[in-house]
This record gives sequence, C-alpha cells and structure tokens, in this order.
Amino acid sequence: MTEQEMRKRLESLKIEHRDLDAAIDALTLAGSTDQLQIARLKKRKLRLRDQISLIEDQLLPDIIA
Repeated sequence: MTEQEMRKRLESLKIEHRDLDAAIDALTLAGSTDQLQIARLKKRKLRLRDQISLIEDQLLPDIIA
C-alpha cells in the first residue's frame, strides 16, 4: 500500500470513527434501551481506533533519539 493510499484509508477510518461516535451519542441521548446495539457500535469504534493507530504508526514511525 502506498503512502497516499494509506493516507486516504486513514482519513476514511477517521470519518467512520466520528460517525460511530455521533451514532452512539444519538442513541444514548434518545434513551435507547438496545444496549446490545450500542455495545456493538462501541466495539466497532475500538477496532477502528486500533486500525487508525496502526496506520498512523506506519506513516510516522517513532524515532528514538
């Protein structure tokens, strides 16, 4: 995967992460009793965060000085 492809993927993952956050907030504020759905959304959000971190690490590796 090229750097440009990684940056596009990173941006799409960040957008999806924000959308999931908004969906979770909306369900919570609406008083949704479907805790299973909220839990699934939160789990998906965590997986996205892991993918985002992985790509960011590949794009900006830690340099120990």
